[in-house]
Amino acid sequence: MAKLTVDEATLKRFEGEVPRHVAVIMDGNGRWAVQRGMARIRGHHEGANAVRRVVESCRYLGVEILTLYAFSSQNWGRPRDEVSGLMTLFDLYIKKERKRLLQNGIRMQVIGDRERLSPKLQKAIGELEARSAENNGMILQVAVSYGGREEITQAARNIARDAVAGKLDVDAINEDTISDYLYTRGRLDPDLVIRTSGECRVSNFLLWQIAYSELFITETLWPDFDETKLIEAFEDYSRRQRRFGQTGEQIEDEEGAEGPDTSESEG
Repeated sequence: MAKLTVDEATLKRFEGEVPRHVAVIMDGNGRWAVQRGMARIRGHHEGANAVRRVVESCRYLGVEILTLYAFSSQNWGRPRDEVSGLMTLFDLYIKKERKRLLQNGIRMQVIGDRERLSPKLQKAIGELEARSAENNGMILQVAVSYGGREEITQAARNIARDAVAGKLDVDAINEDTISDYLYTRGRLDPDLVIRTSGECRVSNFLLWQIAYSELFITETLWPDFDETKLIEAFEDYSRRQRRFGQTGEQIEDEEGAEGPDTSESEG
């Protein structure tokens, strides 16, 4: 693993349950810059530093999948210069972080509508995905030109095509079928969704996948989000009781029925 740029001592202090899949709605870059009298794009550049901190921290703590919401389908409607700056920044991030990601055994994958990205950016993404395909340290999914409704709509369209072509039995279509037609097919659903900047909405992010995810909302703007804030989110997650539609009593009864760990031999 490459040398850490985050505070290892802070990470070591965490003793709770590490969520297997963490998804982050990275919000507040523009506000961070405006509050400091800077151009909005400066906030996005500072946000890239926060991405590095969170990627390193999650990798160190043993997170299996980290999904970052970088650019939504709706973000294409922002001012042209801001969109152009974000695309340039993403291309720069890939070039700058490629070596570190590979050294840390991270597998990179981009989810979203790539056809709207420039050929140059599509090529850079494809090359990094190919180079990191065999890595098994952590999966880093970056949602770019992504929308949850659009993803589900596309899945429904493809399911319909395959059903008409006789590749699918309509009566056999279930939740697993739909999951298999999403960008995230074969991946665990998020255990924890973190949203920065204090906004209480999911913004069209992983709408199918976060049905039972735990939510953690912090007032911290994304450029200020660091390993300390990440640990705060993980500690909050560790105190949650995930019910998946059951009652708290049912969960406690199931946990009690499992009994103590007797796997170690006596004597």
